Amino acid sequence: MKCPAILANEQERLAALYEHGFDDEGLVPSLDPIVQIAARMFDMPVAAVNMIGSDHVFFAAAVGIGEADMRRDVSFCAHAINQIQIMVVPDTTLDERFHDNPLVTGEANVRFYAGVPLRSPGGLALGALCVIDNKPHLNFSEEDQRRLRELAHIVSDRLELRRIETSSNRHRPTFEKYAGNSTTPVVWFDEHLQILAWNAAAALSHGYSLSEGVGQSVDMLVPERDRSILHETIDKAVAADTLGHLDTFSEISGLRKDGTRFLLGFSLFAWKESGKMRFEAILKDITEQRMEEADLRLRANVDLLTGLANRARFYRVVEDTLTVPKPAAVFMIDLDGFKDVNDTLGHTLGDAVLKQVAVQMARLVNVPGLVARIGGDEFAIVVPNILNPEAAMDLAEKIIQQIAMPILIDGHEVRVAASCGVAMAPLHAQEALELVSDADLALFKAKMSGRGRVFLFTPALRMEAVARRLYAMELHRAVDQGEFLLYYQPQVNLNTGKVIGAEALLRWHHPKRGVLTPISFLPALEGGPLAAIVGSWILDEACAQAAYWRRNGASEFRIGVNLFEAQFHVGNVVQEVMDILARHGLPPEALELEITENIALDNDEVVLNALRKLKIYGVGIAFDDFGTGYASLSLLKTYPLTRIKIDRSFVHGMLEHKQDDSVVCATLDIAHGFDLQTIAEGIETKSQYHYLKEKQCEEGQGSLFGKPMPAMQFASLIGIKNVPSAA
Repeated sequence: MKCPAILANEQERLAALYEHGFDDEGLVPSLDPIVQIAARMFDMPVAAVNMIGSDHVFFAAAVGIGEADMRRDVSFCAHAINQIQIMVVPDTTLDERFHDNPLVTGEANVRFYAGVPLRSPGGLALGALCVIDNKPHLNFSEEDQRRLRELAHIVSDRLELRRIETSSNRHRPTFEKYAGNSTTPVVWFDEHLQILAWNAAAALSHGYSLSEGVGQSVDMLVPERDRSILHETIDKAVAADTLGHLDTFSEISGLRKDGTRFLLGFSLFAWKESGKMRFEAILKDITEQRMEEADLRLRANVDLLTGLANRARFYRVVEDTLTVPKPAAVFMIDLDGFKDVNDTLGHTLGDAVLKQVAVQMARLVNVPGLVARIGGDEFAIVVPNILNPEAAMDLAEKIIQQIAMPILIDGHEVRVAASCGVAMAPLHAQEALELVSDADLALFKAKMSGRGRVFLFTPALRMEAVARRLYAMELHRAVDQGEFLLYYQPQVNLNTGKVIGAEALLRWHHPKRGVLTPISFLPALEGGPLAAIVGSWILDEACAQAAYWRRNGASEFRIGVNLFEAQFHVGNVVQEVMDILARHGLPPEALELEITENIALDNDEVVLNALRKLKIYGVGIAFDDFGTGYASLSLLKTYPLTRIKIDRSFVHGMLEHKQDDSVVCATLDIAHGFDLQTIAEGIETKSQYHYLKEKQCEEGQGSLFGKPMPAMQFASLIGIKNVPSAA
């Protein structure tokens, strides 16, 4: 653990703390609203104003804090005061300063920290305004940092007011202190409310010249409706002979000479001079401050682009809705393919689309229902008093249909689709976070099923999610322990019947569950951080095996390898492929890389450019499972393909169902029209084989020729005897 540095001006810094009234550890009530706003604004469980003492830290204000280690040497804020602007730690476990800090490794479980140093007018660091979470945030943006700094400015203003109050209580200054160029408005008056002295700042703030104040009543500084508050406070102080700090007002109006009003905050102090009561009012125009606070409250509750509720407010409304034992439904909605809108029309038109979608959804949901935007193209709705799943699904379908209606923006007709997940209380959950999580799982299922789908939560989805998490944890062990292996399925030339290649298929030799097929673990692998690592291993292992077989008799052998999308965005996939081919002495034409529709539909220039280069080098590019989703013919023009793979679902039904046969025949015609080769998957019978051969499908694979098998068994199939491991 790295301890925070002690500043060179430490003694002056501690003296400044004392001047601000922090010689004890009292809280500052005026700072409570700010830490509450900070916690809501950034959706963080903890926000605090920490003051840094000589050997420990203490809270001036805090929300969400439990028991905590308050030593200075473990404090994140003690590090933050050494910064000029802001200190952001996206993931404490990855930061060499904090990874072994007790606040990280202990019960506090601090995983994210962002703090802005708070300074005295003389630039001395007093402490920090911070937000904290027990999960990392890798996307704490420049905008987020700016907003946190704005909150810190408000904290500094209130600390300065506290310093003035504290200073006035501890030692009564002479008025000359305020008379010169001071920007703090100060008024002295007697028990009869007659102004004894005021400074230029006070006169200016109320629209008077300096000479117009002395001898006048202090009543001229506040409108008539608020004078009773001032009179009552003065009368009580005189009656009780009360000295020192009397009160701080922040909700009355100031009155200027021209009759205009403004929000006025002032602190009132009393002392005795020659046996007579004297009073001092330290004034502050808080109009702008209140406007900033109102703006912060708006930002804490409203999505500024669409005007809908934001994520934080949505969760609070769901919580409030579920406090009443009545049925309710939560809808999680995600726009399908919205990235294409931004890429083709630009972000300005993309924002206009989001605004229009927001309007469309708001029309369908009446109060007390609430529509929120919770992320880029993600929306959420909560509607109370929906009695049954049928009614909820009916509303979900209406929402999806409404979003699918064409939108006309700046002469462009834009169409977007959406997927929706639905969960109901109390049917599925009675707690807000669980209900929203259920709707999220249903949305995930809807998106997996295709575009424009609606799915109602079922308990099985929770079990699937738990299984995915368990698999995700076990996948790290599988990579470290070498538990992955490859099976090979024969690919056959339909004209000659000869095996001309194989598709390399991933298997997991689980120590307890045996050999697992990809359907059970591939979603967790594809969506996790190991995809690129495992993808590189598959590519290297398959090429090594293919090269061995080519050297030992199968001289024209071709290997097909599926690529993960992550491989295109980690490192240089083109260089990696060419290096692997060179390392194993394998010519480029012996390798065929397979991409799925999900990769193609992203229309990612990084992917396109990589595939174009690989094709130029001579590597084959196959489009897997063509016709099963939303791939359009334009993709065949855009992507540098060499082969189309006809999905097994169409092959299985082509002899019995006209629709499947039409898809197969159309795919073959399209492929030949684009000068592309074809391979049919899932061939199980000789009838299917002969039919596809008749239709001029060049190649096929399926159980008729052989199921996926280990390398040694495949070697025997192609006539290579006693083959050791290619590795």
